Amino acid sequence: MSKLTKNQKLALGKIEAGKSYTLKEASALVKEITTAKFDSSVDVDVRLGVDPRKANQMVRGVVSLPHGTGKQVRVLALCTPDKEAEALAAGADYVGLDEYIDKIKGGWTDIDVIITMA
Repeated sequence: MSKLTKNQKLALGKIEAGKSYTLKEASALVKEITTAKFDSSVDVDVRLGVDPRKANQMVRGVVSLPHGTGKQVRVLALCTPDKEAEALAAGADYVGLDEYIDKIKGGWTDIDVIITMA
């Protein structure tokens, strides 16, 4: 077995063996002992006590994070001048029509979502 690094020893010293942590305690502990210089991910395993071989006990789903993934979504609303104030009030970052169509034709891609009026 290889030797533990200095950071691994410090991290293991902060974790109590056999203790069940609450979600809040565990997330605070993960933030405290992390040594990565980037935003890493955390896997969560939940024991539900179901038998996946039985069709009526299958568990599948999608979870929306309460604060999202941290990415800011930039929205462009392509609308006529009389609807610009309404689009800005709804949260659009860029509002206009012809000038933004020309910018997009020119190669502008600094947006994530484009909404057009019907």
